[in-house]
Amino acid sequence: MRRWNERRAWLMLAALTLALGCTSRGRAPNDPAMLEGRARAAMARLGVVGPSGHQQPAQEGGARATSTPYAGDPAVFDSPGREKRLQIDRVMKLLGIRPGKSVADIGAGGGWFAVLAARKVGPGGVVYAEEINTAAVRFIEERAAKEKLGNVRAVLGTADDPKLPVASVDAVLMLKMYHEIARPVELVERLKPALRPGAKVGIIDRNGDGSGTDHGVPMATVVKEMGEAGFGLVGTYDFTKADGEDYFLIFEVR
Repeated sequence: MRRWNERRAWLMLAALTLALGCTSRGRAPNDPAMLEGRARAAMARLGVVGPSGHQQPAQEGGARATSTPYAGDPAVFDSPGREKRLQIDRVMKLLGIRPGKSVADIGAGGGWFAVLAARKVGPGGVVYAEEINTAAVRFIEERAAKEKLGNVRAVLGTADDPKLPVASVDAVLMLKMYHEIARPVELVERLKPALRPGAKVGIIDRNGDGSGTDHGVPMATVVKEMGEAGFGLVGTYDFTKADGEDYFLIFEVR
C-alpha cells in the first residue's frame, strides 16, 4: 500500500510539473530524468520521498524529521577544491580504502566520492554507488562509462535498505547524507550483512540543532543510533571542515 501511494503521488506531481511547463537547464518538460527529479523534489517537500539520500514518509510513525535533500544538478558536488577541503585522501586512508578493496558510497548522489574511491581501489577493487533515485543511478552509470571506470556498480536501494550484496564491502562512507535518513537504525541494520569482517563505516555530517531539518544532525545522535544498530564508535575526527562544524565518525560492528 505504501509503495502504491508513493507511486500515485509521484504520477500526480509529474503531471503537475507538465501542466506548469517547468524546464531545467534547457531540457524539454517531458524529459523523463528531469520529470523524475522534479517530482521527487516536490514529494520531498510534502514529506513523501526525497530525490537523493534516504527519506521516509513523514506521516509514518517513528520516523524522525529530515531535511529535504538537494534536487538540483549533481555536478554542483564536483566543485573545484572540494576534494582538498574535505581531505578525502585522509578520509579514505582512515577507512582503509586502498587498491583491491571494496567500497560502498551510500546516498552517492552524482557519484562524486564513488569516482574518487574507484580510482583509489583500482581495477582489482569495486565501488558500489548506492542511491534511491533511479535518475541518479542512471547518471552514475553514464558517468562511470564516460570516465571508463568499470569497477563502479550503481545500486538502486530503498529508503531503509541499501540493497548491497552479502559480504561485499570493506568500507562504507555516508557523506553529508545521514541527516536525510528518517529511520537510520533500520537502514544500518540492513547494511550490516553487506560488511566483511573488520569493515569500517564512516559518516561525515555536520552538527545540527536536533530538529533534523537544518541539513545536520548532532554527533551524539549518530553515535546513539549506530549503537542501537550494533555498531561501536572507533574514531572521531573534525578535520573535514575548517570551522569545526563537520564531524567524521568511524564505526565497526561490535
